[in-house]
Amino acid sequence: MIQQLPRYGARALSMALHPLILPLYFLAMLFTQTAFSLFPNGAKWYLGGAVILYGVVIPMVAVALLRWKGLLKDLRLHNRKERILPLLVGAVSYLVCAIVVARVSQADFLRKFVLGAACCEILCLVVSFEWKISLHLTGMGAAVALLVALNILGLSQLFPMLIATILSAGLLASGRLYLGYHNIWQILAGFFGGFILMWVVLMWF
Repeated sequence: MIQQLPRYGARALSMALHPLILPLYFLAMLFTQTAFSLFPNGAKWYLGGAVILYGVVIPMVAVALLRWKGLLKDLRLHNRKERILPLLVGAVSYLVCAIVVARVSQADFLRKFVLGAACCEILCLVVSFEWKISLHLTGMGAAVALLVALNILGLSQLFPMLIATILSAGLLASGRLYLGYHNIWQILAGFFGGFILMWVVLMWF
C-alpha cells in the first residue's frame, strides 16, 4: 500500500490539474484577483457561464458520448488517435466561446484567453495525427503564460500564484513521467507549445 502512494499521488495531481478543470481555476482567479472582480455580477455570470459551458461542459459531454458510442476505449485519452474527435470538439467549442465572450467589449483579455485555449486545442489536434503530446502540460504551459501576461500587463499582481503554478507544472510533469504516460519530449512539447501559443495570443494577437 505504501509503495503505491507515489502512483496515487501522481494520479490525483493529474485529475486536479486536468485540462478540462483548469478553466474553472482561471475563472475563480480572474473574478477575485484581477480587475474583472469589479465587473457587475450579471457580466460575471454571463462570462463565467460561457467559459464553463463551452470550455468544460460541452467537451466533457462530448467525451462521455464518444465513450458511450464505443469510439473511445479510455476516458483518459491515452491513445493519440482517439484524441482527434474530442480535441476537434474542444477547439470548435472554444472558438464559439470567443464569439460569445466578444459581446462584452470590456472582456477583451478573456476573449484572448479563450482564443489561446482554442489554439492549444488545435495544436494538440494537429500533432495527434502523427505523435502524442501531453495535453496536461499543454494546459499548464498556457496557465503559466496567462499568469505571466497578467503580471506584465498590470492587470493583477499574482507573482506567488505564478510560482505555485510553475512548481505545480513541474510536479505534474514528474507525475506523468512516473506513470509512464509520456516521455520527456512529449512533456516539453506540450508545456512550451501551450506557453508560446497562449503568450502570442494574449500579448500580440
